[in-house]
Amino acid sequence: MARGGDMVKVQVWDLPIRLFHWALVAAFAGAWYTGENGPTDWHERFGLAILALLGFRLIWGFVGGETARFAVFVRGPKAAFGYLRDTLAGRHPLHLGHNPLGGWSVLALLAVLAVQAVMGTFGNDEILYEGPLAHLVSEGTAIRLTGWHKLFFNVVLTFAAIHVTAVLAYALLLKTDLVRPMVTGWKSIPAEQAPERIARTPAWIAAVLFVGCAIAAWGLTLLG
Repeated sequence: MARGGDMVKVQVWDLPIRLFHWALVAAFAGAWYTGENGPTDWHERFGLAILALLGFRLIWGFVGGETARFAVFVRGPKAAFGYLRDTLAGRHPLHLGHNPLGGWSVLALLAVLAVQAVMGTFGNDEILYEGPLAHLVSEGTAIRLTGWHKLFFNVVLTFAAIHVTAVLAYALLLKTDLVRPMVTGWKSIPAEQAPERIARTPAWIAAVLFVGCAIAAWGLTLLG
């Protein structure tokens, strides 16, 4: 039996969530680079990959493992501000997955990425690129959306910077490593606070869902 003060390792992030997270980082980096340097066809591919990943995460937020579910980590404003108050006061409440404030941060980042990716599918720069859904709107609207797509990227970068800054702040100020658990899946917590079990969804379901989302995203290119 574990003694008081003992630490145990608990798997808080399942493989689908970890693969999603790092694939999204890679797709975002690829979209950023190709958006600045080209080629535009690869920029589109990275954008569609982001859409596929976001579609998967949306569904997985309802049917995935316990720590991945929106119902578990999306809390009301009172809980979010309460967590912030406790943290600033030197109390650091334990949360297996996303804390109440981090949950809203994650949702915000996913939302701005979704807006950015969707705008890109309707874009038309009048030179090299026409998005797969540009034909569904007028040329003027497509051109305006292209301008908004470029401007809105600054918003996306801001949210991404906030996310990275928060991770660094946890590491430096709260001595909490958020990166390692997202790589390995495991987190060290006090034994007395460890749950008996964390509900999980089979990985094969995640694989089927992602393949479906990837096919749907790729299918957008056939609509042009």
